[in-house]
Amino acid sequence: MAQLSLFLVVLLALVIPIFMARFQISNVPTAVAEIIVGIVMGSSGFNLITSTHDLTFLSNLGVILLMFLSGMEIDFDLLQRKNNPKGKSQAGKTVDPLRTAITAFIGIVVMAFVLAYILRLTGLFSEVMLAAIILMTVALGVVIATLKEKDILGRPIGQTILLTAVLGEVIPLLLLTIYASVNGGNAEQLWLIILLFAAAIFLLRRFKQPYLWFAKITKATTQLDIRLAFFLIFALVTVAERVGAENILGAFLAGVVMKLLEPSEATKDKLTSIGYGFFIPIFFIMTGVGLNLRSLFAHPSSLMLLPVLVIFLFIAKAPVVLTYMRYFQKKNAFAGGFLTATTITIVLPTLQVARKLHAITSTQSDAFILAAVIVCILSPIVFNSNFVLLPEDKIKEKVAIVGANAVTVPVAHDLHANWYSVKMFTDKKNQYKTYDSRVENLTFLPNLDEETLEKDGVFDGDIVVAANRADEDNIKIARMAKENGVNRVIARLSEVDSKTLTEFNEKGIEVFNSTNVHAALMRAMIESPTVYRIMTDTKNILYSVKVKNTHYTGRQLMDLEFIDQITVSRIKRGDEWLIPRGATVIEPGDILVFSGEFKVADRVRDLLSKE
Repeated sequence: MAQLSLFLVVLLALVIPIFMARFQISNVPTAVAEIIVGIVMGSSGFNLITSTHDLTFLSNLGVILLMFLSGMEIDFDLLQRKNNPKGKSQAGKTVDPLRTAITAFIGIVVMAFVLAYILRLTGLFSEVMLAAIILMTVALGVVIATLKEKDILGRPIGQTILLTAVLGEVIPLLLLTIYASVNGGNAEQLWLIILLFAAAIFLLRRFKQPYLWFAKITKATTQLDIRLAFFLIFALVTVAERVGAENILGAFLAGVVMKLLEPSEATKDKLTSIGYGFFIPIFFIMTGVGLNLRSLFAHPSSLMLLPVLVIFLFIAKAPVVLTYMRYFQKKNAFAGGFLTATTITIVLPTLQVARKLHAITSTQSDAFILAAVIVCILSPIVFNSNFVLLPEDKIKEKVAIVGANAVTVPVAHDLHANWYSVKMFTDKKNQYKTYDSRVENLTFLPNLDEETLEKDGVFDGDIVVAANRADEDNIKIARMAKENGVNRVIARLSEVDSKTLTEFNEKGIEVFNSTNVHAALMRAMIESPTVYRIMTDTKNILYSVKVKNTHYTGRQLMDLEFIDQITVSRIKRGDEWLIPRGATVIEPGDILVFSGEFKVADRVRDLLSKE
């Protein structure tokens, strides 16, 4: 029976995503589907799967890997204000994603404790702290997957929802650690948890340089990057258990450390494959198997708790809706609030800890899990049904061009509207008068000091082009843009001295020199007329795109369904340029240079760049 249970669980882990893909079930998270199937196959249903020693071990390893990958999902760049610039929201207001997310989450915390006290007063559930922790959690993985599907992860509303979800995973986890220490009789050892964080910092600093070396010497038979990841997991899990903290906190911190080591896309892909490809599905399926709905339905008090919890899980996120409505369109704010109600990732480990501490009964735990499953089914459906992609959400990159002249104005008109939102700025009154009627978004700058540029939103874009006529102005603007965290900065310079060029190369500032460009185009016209025609063709377009969509990685060029509609010229992998062949395997982070007809090229670029 034990071997049969293991076989059935592994079989279901394979069949469930195939079934969901075949019948196009996209609104329900895979994790929720796995829990539901576990319920059907476990003691609540056909009783074909029972908990065994092997399945318990694999399930425990699954939850550890789930927390590790949750730690790796946190984008720390968003938490730095220079990398989290203010931008215009869908309601036309200036929004700071980090500040808005913090405000929203403070509201969640207050509401969660209010609702937890109501549960205690009504006699439905007495543990206020535990209830509050569960009510304030957000399923970061589900939120990221949903935002990626809508392709709004980089937009102000997407970043705000994402940061709210990050807080909804990190803060409850820290509160759970405090709760477990106090209720486990280890309150006097609570300060020892500091040692866990100290160990994480030590490992991060100690392995920063070795990890870079590992990445260079790793090969198929050693996989040193993956071995290091598992060393970090078990090292911090061991430290966590020794100091009286929960092992899930150690696993989460291991994920954070691994993220800060800046692993390659290939490494992240392999770790995700190991976790979600085998161990994590077993954890979710066994969670469903362990649910005893018959016992739940036999206890009226626990059964009464179920609908109350479902309602409270939604009400707890009401402050999110109210906060978002100040900055975003009301319908989208409502949808965003519903999405943050998803709560499964931290809830399951939290309930594991609570059961171990005997702070919750088995039937109460089942009620919490079932409530979380119901909310996880409803929330993405409500979000997808109500969220409306506005024009600003569809723009991939925001471009700010400083300098309106005969070179920049045609470029602003020609940039593809589906990919770029262009704003132009000028500090010259005559240029403003000349081009104001011809350029849709032209702003006059009284001067070029940093305060003025920041106030008028020059640094809010993804790309800043300093294209004034005076080189000294462009040098100054480029430096300020880079200091303000702009991703790409391009400076138009008539003459480039070696000192400035060296400085710009070190800072990652790109230099546009019209003399060199004209000479290069003339040389291309003489030596490679076909290349020149591709660059100047009005029917076709030449694109470069970084491959982020894992659906297309690990596949040969010849196997891509659109390969016959485009021409791939070059592939950049790291610092190396590859000559593409049919058998060339695409890897995460590859940059493809290709050409094709406008509509086809747009579609291919969109497919490959989706995360």
